[in-house]
Parts: sequence; C-alpha cells; structure tokens
Amino acid sequence: MTESRTPSADVPAPIRRPRRLRSSPVMRRMTAETSLTVDDLILPMFVADGLDEPRPISSLPGVSQHTEDSLVRAVEEAAELGIPSVDLFGVPLDSDKDGEGACSWREDGVLNRALARLRREFGDDVLIMADTCLDEFTDHGHCGVLRRDRWGRTIVDNDATLANYARMAVAQADAGAHIVSPSGMMDGQIEAIRAALDAAGHVDVAIMAYSAKYASAFYGPFREAVGSSLEGDRRTYQQDPANRRESLLEVELDIAEGADFVMVKPAMAYLDIVREVADMSPVPVAAYQVSGEYAMIHAAANNGWIDLEGAMMESVLGIHRAGAEQVLTYFAVDVARKLRGR
Repeated sequence: MTESRTPSADVPAPIRRPRRLRSSPVMRRMTAETSLTVDDLILPMFVADGLDEPRPISSLPGVSQHTEDSLVRAVEEAAELGIPSVDLFGVPLDSDKDGEGACSWREDGVLNRALARLRREFGDDVLIMADTCLDEFTDHGHCGVLRRDRWGRTIVDNDATLANYARMAVAQADAGAHIVSPSGMMDGQIEAIRAALDAAGHVDVAIMAYSAKYASAFYGPFREAVGSSLEGDRRTYQQDPANRRESLLEVELDIAEGADFVMVKPAMAYLDIVREVADMSPVPVAAYQVSGEYAMIHAAANNGWIDLEGAMMESVLGIHRAGAEQVLTYFAVDVARKLRGR
C-alpha cells in the first residue's frame, strides 16, 4: 500500500506566469481570444454626380468621391481582397437637392444609378449596402423633412420623414441593394421601411439599422465627403453622448420592428455601448469607425506620433473584440491587405 503524501510546507506554491502564453508569435496566435478576418469588414464608399475622375477627400486620406467607373474598380479591388460588403453613400449635385430629398428615390439619382451598376457588375458576389437617409439629398442637410411646430421652431417631421425613407428604401432595393441601412434615427423607421419593402416584394432585402447613433463630434470629415448642406446640428434626433440606457432601448425597438442587424456609431468612443448591445442582441451587431476616428489616426501618424499600421489594426481589432461582428471602416482595404499578407 502506497503511503499518501501531502505537499511539504517547505515547497512553494506554483507561481502563475501568464507571460508563458506570450512568448512567441505562434504562441500568441494560437492563444488569441479574438480573431479579425476580412469577413468582419464593411467598406464605406462615396459616389458623386458630375465628376469626370475620382475626387480625393482632403480630410480623409486615401478616400475619394468616386465616379461610377472608378467605383466599380474600387469595389473590384475590395472583392479581390475578400471584403464581403460595401456601404454606398450618394453625393448629388447641389441643384438636385430640395427640401424633401426627392432625388434619393429617383431611379436616375446618383445613388440608385450606382447601386444598379454595382449589382449588374457583381451580382451576389459582393453584398451591396445603401445608406438610407435624406441628409445628403436635402438642401438643408437634415436627415428628414422640416416643418414649423406650434411654437414657431423648425423641427424634423418624424412621420413625414418615414414616408420618404420608405420611398428611398424601395428605390434602393429596386436598384439592387442587398441591404438598406437607415441612419436617420427617426422613431419607427425600421417598421416603416420593412413594411414598404415587403409590400414591394423585397422580402429578402435586409435592414442594417443605425440603432445607437450618437450626435458626435467625430463626423466632421464625413460632412466634406458628402458635401453636406447642414447648418446647425442633429441633437434633436441623434443620441446624447451622455446616455447609455437609451441605446439599449433604441436597439430593442429596432429589433422588434424587424432590423436584421443593429449598429453602434461611432465605435471607438462607444465601445461600452458596443459591448452592451452585443450582450443583449439576438441579431448581428455592427459598429462604424467613423470619419473623425479614421482621420485622427492618420493625422497622428503623419506627425510621427503613432505607427499608422499598428494603430489601424489595433483600433479595428478593439472594435471587433468589444462585440462588433461587422466593422464599417475606411481602413477596410488596408486591413484586408494586412490580414492577407499583401
């Protein structure tokens, strides 16, 4: 019979050394808790009317407003890298803008022409997503129809705006969009758009809802990118950066109304919101690394303060780690090249 032995009091307890799992690149790769792949990326893009060649956006290094032809070439490059989806924003001529944003649902409008071109060129090989909002198409730059309330204040008319969103979404689906993405933060927008799509026979067109979109200071470069006509702000319909619970309510409402994806925007200053939404959402969660977040990384790198590639990869990985299954980022092509070793 073997006598049992107990550890001697003289033998020190084992010391936990987590650094063992960081000792080499292959060890770090094997034990990584989060893996970023090209399948997690969505590339936002801009197509503008009246251009003969792509026009660089000064505040977004490496990003341009495209012609239809250059857009096709850029989407082809993204597809070759394995990026599964592009999110398209239209930039009409100022002369086409009006108070209703009517050029957003015209078949010959810049965004719908480009959507149709991409669908013809790529079929189902690339998921074509359309921004479903009026701000680029209105002469006042707001995301909806304006009216005067009883006190004489100019406000966005929620229900009149929903009718226009429905027209816009159906036009985008008619043009070939796989996904429409309402970003205006109007109450009831998902229900109105889902009903309109279904009535028009577009039951397979998905909705990615901008469910938690904040009135952020990080949107500045985007205003240049879409030639925004906005004066003032959108604080009466976009969320207050101070609020957290409100996001969860907005997400719950959008899911109940039929959203197929929900989104948090911006991403980097709202990673707590991304995490909480991911913890409660039964549908996929996206987050948008917005123009200001992209631009400030480039600005710091241009000053030699940070490493551009390292900060790019770390920022996108952090958004994914927080719970975003899809990351919309202007870095998508460069991230994809890095992931594929190109």
